[in-house]
Amino acid sequence: MLPILQFLVDTAASLLGGLLLLRFWMQAIRVRPPVQIGQFTFTLTDWLVLPLRRLVPGMGGYDWASLIGAFLVVLLASSVTLLAGASGEMVLLGALYRFLNWILYGFMALLIIDAIFSWVNPNAPLAPFVHALNTPILRPIRRVVPPIGGIDLSVLVALVLIQIIQFVLRQIFM
Repeated sequence: MLPILQFLVDTAASLLGGLLLLRFWMQAIRVRPPVQIGQFTFTLTDWLVLPLRRLVPGMGGYDWASLIGAFLVVLLASSVTLLAGASGEMVLLGALYRFLNWILYGFMALLIIDAIFSWVNPNAPLAPFVHALNTPILRPIRRVVPPIGGIDLSVLVALVLIQIIQFVLRQIFM
């Protein structure tokens, strides 16, 4: 029964945590979302972010309440392992590892969505938004890896680098 509970909690936490991280990233890089995406994101996360902002105001142009909210969500989801007998330290380390993985998987998803848009329909309504979310990640890579034969390999390089970071994190936390 515990694996089913863990699956349900992880699914809900991943959705909410992903939205909180998206909210943080949109505000960090100052990208204005399309109305539907903005309404969806803010409606589902305001209940947690607005009270947290009273405790942790935004500083330096960053919405720390969204980032801390995402970590609290992953910490709460990870605490289900306490029912299986995990220690508090293991739960905290597991939550930190999962939080960092959520961030990396979020970047991977954005990169893949951007690549699909560029192949299938570069004029899709969401394409400029997703491209703007990826620009801060891809800009430094594009300085080092120029297009080869008119093909931009920066997305591929970014995905490989993210996977290397995940490998290093796995070695540290496991």
